[in-house]
This record gives sequence, C-alpha cells and structure tokens, in this order.
Amino acid sequence: MDKFKKSKQKSILSWTIAIILATIWFVISFLPFIFMIINSFKEKFEMLTKGVFQLPDKLQWSNYMEVLNGGFLNYFRNSVVVLAISLILLLFIAACASYPLARFQFKLRKSIYAMIVACMSIPVHITLIPVFKMSKSTGLYDSIWALIGPYIAFAVPISVFILTSFMKEIPREIEESAEIDGCGKIRMFFSIILYLSKPGLATLAIYNGVNMWNEFSFAYTLTQSSENRTLPLAIWEFQGQYSMNIPMIMAVLTLTLLPMIIMFIIFQDKLVKGMTAGAIKG
Repeated sequence: MDKFKKSKQKSILSWTIAIILATIWFVISFLPFIFMIINSFKEKFEMLTKGVFQLPDKLQWSNYMEVLNGGFLNYFRNSVVVLAISLILLLFIAACASYPLARFQFKLRKSIYAMIVACMSIPVHITLIPVFKMSKSTGLYDSIWALIGPYIAFAVPISVFILTSFMKEIPREIEESAEIDGCGKIRMFFSIILYLSKPGLATLAIYNGVNMWNEFSFAYTLTQSSENRTLPLAIWEFQGQYSMNIPMIMAVLTLTLLPMIIMFIIFQDKLVKGMTAGAIKG
C-alpha cells in the first residue's frame, strides 16, 4: 500500500512539473506571436505612446489593406508556386532515392548513402556564387524558376536520410506477400511503399516547407525585380518602406506567418506520426 502511495505521489509530482514546464514553454513561444498581432492593429505611433501589450484603441484594418494593396499578394503567389513545385519534386526524388537504399541490397548502396548524408554538411552560402553563375548561364536568373533547383538540391540529403530510415521500418512481409501475388517493384513502390510512407512524407513536407517558405539567401541572390521575389524579401523590402511604421511591419509579418501556422495546425497529427513511426519496428 505504501509503495502504491509513493508511486502515485511521484506520478502526480512528475505531471505537475511537466505541466509547469509546458506552460512556461507555451508562454515563451506564444508571447511574440501575441505581441505581433496586437501591434499590427495599432496606429503608427500608438505602440510608442502606450504599452506594447496594451490592446489598440481601435482595430486598424487599414494596415492590412495597405500591405495587401502594396504588392504583397504578388510575393505571396511567387512563394506558393515555388513551394508547391519544389515540394512535389523533392518528395518524389527523395522517395525514388530512398526506396532502393532502404529495401535493396547492392554493392555501392552504403557508399551512395554515405555520400548523400555527407552532403548535409555542405554550407549553403559557399554555393551562392556557383549557383548564381549557373542561373545566369541558363537564363533563369531573376525568375522564380531559378529558386526551385537550389531548394530541391539542398533539401534532398536530409530528406533521403530521414525517408530511408523510415522505409527500413516497413515490414518486409508486406513486400513478400505482394511479390507472391505478382506485384512488380515499380508497382510495389507506387502502390504500397509510398502509401505506407505517407507519415514520413508529411513530416518532410512540413519540415522542408517551412525552410523553403522562409529561405532568404537564394531568393535574394537569384532574383532582382520585385515581381519575381518571394515573401522573405517582401518582409525585407516592406521593412525599408515602413521603417518608421512598426504596426505595418507587424502586419506584414502576421500575413507571412499565417499560412505556415494554418498548415501546421492541419497537418500536426501527421507530423507527430511521422516523427514517431520509426521508433518502433514493425
């Protein structure tokens, strides 16, 4: 009986500590977002004359209207196009590369896998000049299409690394049963492996999607005109345009973050499944 009471007390103490730590983490993570939204609805100098966390006297929807009418939608469209095409191609390439590395046995498998993993250590910034020259020579400079190649190339190593580990955990009995029924390797890949890898693919989509959405270096180097630039550069340009109008900058930041927050809320269950699916072997 005493052991039961002690075990119950330890459990209650553990849950209390966990709840306290989770609350602290939530407050630290959520406060900047609250600060951004509250101040995006204020007048130009209202933030300076009153407290930064004080509610605005009147909601200034004109801040958002001015941002939307100032070319923000063009930046948004470019980001969506680049993100959609890059993610689709990235997931397909990563899946095609991960399948043989995870399920087949061939001579150079470990060497190829080690080379792909080693590419994860290449710093992005040392490739800016070569990629810039390549985009100039191919005629892609100052277009959104110049961003797709680098985005995919630098996301492939980490994607193959994660997806290969995920595919290794798929039970081989499923493939053996499919082979007995006459299923070929290509059909097995598209009908079985890809279907079972959906949690892993969703995890990669969210992880790489956030990185591509916020990427600045390549977007700044490979594009010049405002009609071909993406949202991170919109924040940079709007900051120069509204340097003294902090609520306007907060409105730009809010509109930029909103799509990623919505995507995370929708796919958070798939993200958790993808992160934990490889923890237990099938």
